[in-house]
Amino acid sequence: MNGDTAFHRPIHTLLNHRLTQTEITNRVNHVGDLKKKNKKVSSNGGMFRDAMFMQWTTEDVLGVVKYHPVPCVFAASLLFFMGVEYTLYMIPPSSPPFDLGFVATVSLHRFLASTPALNSLLAGLNTVFVLMQTAYILWTWLVEGRPRATIAALYMFTFRGILGYSTQLPLPQGFLGSGVDFPVGNVSFFLFYSGHVAASIIASLDMKRMQRWKLARAFDTLNILQVVRLLSTRGHYTIDLAVGVGAGMLFDSLASNYEESKKIVYGVSSPNAAATTTTTANGDFLISSKQ
Repeated sequence: MNGDTAFHRPIHTLLNHRLTQTEITNRVNHVGDLKKKNKKVSSNGGMFRDAMFMQWTTEDVLGVVKYHPVPCVFAASLLFFMGVEYTLYMIPPSSPPFDLGFVATVSLHRFLASTPALNSLLAGLNTVFVLMQTAYILWTWLVEGRPRATIAALYMFTFRGILGYSTQLPLPQGFLGSGVDFPVGNVSFFLFYSGHVAASIIASLDMKRMQRWKLARAFDTLNILQVVRLLSTRGHYTIDLAVGVGAGMLFDSLASNYEESKKIVYGVSSPNAAATTTTTANGDFLISSKQ
C-alpha cells in the first residue's frame, strides 16, 4: 500500500492499522519536509504570521488611544525624554548638581537663610511631624495588632541605610541646618533617599486602608509641606524625595506580601506545635501557637 495514502488516512482507521516499514519511512520523510518548509517560511518573515500585531485594525489602534490614554502619554514621554537625555550637556565634575526643585524654591531658600529663627521653628515642627509618623506606625502594631506598617518601615529604613551608605552624595550647597531638625543635633545623615517622606507615605497608606480619611489627608498635606521645606533648606535633593514616595509604596506592598506568606506558613500545623492564624477584618494577622 502506498505510504502517502496511509499518511492521509482518517485517524480512526489508522488506530486499527499496522504500519509497514515503508509507510513509517514515508511518514518520517514527510515530517522532515514540513520542518524544512516551515523554516524557510520563517526566514521570509512568516514567523510573524500569527503575531498579535498582525491582527490589528485601524479601529484597534485608535481604541488604544481612546481607552488607554495614560500608557499612551507615557509612551510619548519616553520619546520626549530620550531626546532630552541624548542632547543635554552633562554637568561637569567641578559644578554643583543641577536640581529643578532647588530652582523652584530659590526665593524660599533666600527667605529662610535671612530668618534663622523661622528656619529653626519650621525644623522643630517638622521634627514633631516625624514623631507623629513614628508614633502612628508603632501604634498600629503595639496597640491595634496590625504589624504591616511597622514591617514596611523596617524594610524601608534598612534599604535606605544600604543605599545611603553605598552612594554618599555631597551635601547640597546652601544647606540650612538646625539643631532642632530631625535627627536632632546637626548630626550627619543619608541623603538618598528621604526617610521623612517614605515613613509619611507608609503611615498615610495605612490610614487609607483603615478609612481614616481625614487623618490621611492631614498627613499627605503635611508631607507636601515637608517636601517644600526640605527643598527650600537644601536638606534633600529632589530625587531623594521622589524616591522616598516610591519607597514608601514599594515597602508597604512588600510588607503585605510578607504577611500573606506568614499566614500560609503559620497556618499549617506541625508535629510539635499547633499554630493558629487569626485574620482580622482588615486583613492583618495575629499569630499564636501552643505546644
